[in-house]
Amino acid sequence: MTRSIFEKIIDRQIPATIVYEDEMALAFRDINPVAPTHILVVPKKRINKLEDMTQEDSALIGHLCFVANTVAQKENLEGYRLVINNGEQAGQTVFHLHIHVIGGRPLSWPPG
Repeated sequence: MTRSIFEKIIDRQIPATIVYEDEMALAFRDINPVAPTHILVVPKKRINKLEDMTQEDSALIGHLCFVANTVAQKENLEGYRLVINNGEQAGQTVFHLHIHVIGGRPLSWPPG
C-alpha cells in the first residue's frame, strides 16, 4: 500500500505546522484552510476511512476527538466544527482517517 501524505507528515518527510502530538495522534494546520482555523487531527495508525475502523479502534477514535477538543481550546475557539469525510462521495481526498477542526468564523448549516 502506498504511504499516505499524512504518514509522510507523521514521519517528518513532508513539513507541516504541527500544533499537537502524542503517541497516538498528530494535529497540524491544513494547507488549504476553509476557515481562519483549520487543523487536521490524524491517528498515527493508518485507518483509510471511518468505515474501516474496527472495535479495537474505538478508543483511538475517542482519543482523536479528545485531541480535537484540546486543539480547539488551545486555539481559543468559541465554537468549532469537527468533520470526518468518509469516502469519495463525502469529499474524502486523503485516504487516511482524519478529523477537520474548523472554526474562527461563523459556520453555516447545512455544510454541504
